[in-house]
Amino acid sequence: MQNSFKPSDALRNVRYEIRGKLANQAHDMERRGYEIISLNIGNPGRFGFRAPETMRLAMIENLASAEGYCHQKGIFPAREAVVMQQQSRGVNAVTAEDVFIGNGVSELIDLTLRALLNPGDEILIPSPDYPLWTASVTLNQGKAVHYPCRPDAGFQPDPDAIARLVTPRTRGIVVINPNNPTGAVYSEETLRAIVRIAEKHQLVIFSDEIYDQMTYDGAKFIPLATLVNDTLCATFSGLSKVYRACGYRVGWVSYSGAREQARDYLQGLDLLASLRLCSNVPGQWAVQTALGGYQSIQELVRPGGRLYESRQVIIDSVAASPYLQVTPPEGAMYAFVGVDKSRFPDFNDQRFALDLLEKKHVLVAPGTSFNTRDSNYFRITNLPDADTLREVFTRIHDLLEAQAGERAA
Repeated sequence: MQNSFKPSDALRNVRYEIRGKLANQAHDMERRGYEIISLNIGNPGRFGFRAPETMRLAMIENLASAEGYCHQKGIFPAREAVVMQQQSRGVNAVTAEDVFIGNGVSELIDLTLRALLNPGDEILIPSPDYPLWTASVTLNQGKAVHYPCRPDAGFQPDPDAIARLVTPRTRGIVVINPNNPTGAVYSEETLRAIVRIAEKHQLVIFSDEIYDQMTYDGAKFIPLATLVNDTLCATFSGLSKVYRACGYRVGWVSYSGAREQARDYLQGLDLLASLRLCSNVPGQWAVQTALGGYQSIQELVRPGGRLYESRQVIIDSVAASPYLQVTPPEGAMYAFVGVDKSRFPDFNDQRFALDLLEKKHVLVAPGTSFNTRDSNYFRITNLPDADTLREVFTRIHDLLEAQAGERAA
């Protein structure tokens, strides 16, 4: 009798539908010759965006210095560039020793949580969330506790609800700003309230700021570390989104605030960084040029810029639809689109996404993939050009129109 090879029990509650069954089905359809418009992943390279040329040149010029392992925290010029950026934003007293470079922010989310959590420890995470945060807490034997960011509040977190969720097992609070998947940019009042909770209970703040310069129509991004004094703040960012270089796999986390009280934790993180030897060295040579050079993202997010205009198509298309609703995204590269439940009381986001893929050849991410109980949302990216997005919403409208007709029949 053959043994069956079963996955670890740790994977039982782990989900990442952004690259899950629907995405696999879309790939299969593409292999069979269908043209799929894939809006499930924020991958700029897929839609023709390029990283700034200066970053590529910096990598090429330093390839001879990139063939060996580097320090487990990363090369000094990259870490020092992160320090300079943080200091320019008002985050003082940060040094290169407080910065860890990773193979994208994804790796660092895992490492920073692994260094902190004991079995049963709790981390407060927004709902909806970027599901890697929930998955990483779960895989590191912690418990993800979701705090609400309701659409009727513009998807801003509810600090009072966060405060009620704190228990003796709570170790940290995750803040994703600008937010993925909703595009919300958090107000200073909201951020200060979250900081007060974290400082009162001595919780680590994990501030995911990978979309920090992607804001629209005057929305103001506030680096959370500028508000934190009396607890530990971990700020995450990288080259993938603002600098359109997902494939370089370069992210970083910088620590500020109460670092002396966190010395043992940071030593544990250093140990984990050492165990994976180091992150991708060639890509690290692009960091200094990226952060210190011309910020071309500003051309894309202002009126007339491609990201701005694509976002506007989403807003206008939803406004013209009798079936859809959306809180206009103030930042990031996504929209969290809702379907009117009064029109479709039995709406199921998973079933809708499957129908949209099979019948209209458009791939979106169902809203419940982002750890929310609301089943009438889907997330799309505004990376395609405006004409492509107009076609997408024509197909969505046609599908919903047909489904509305079936209900009425």
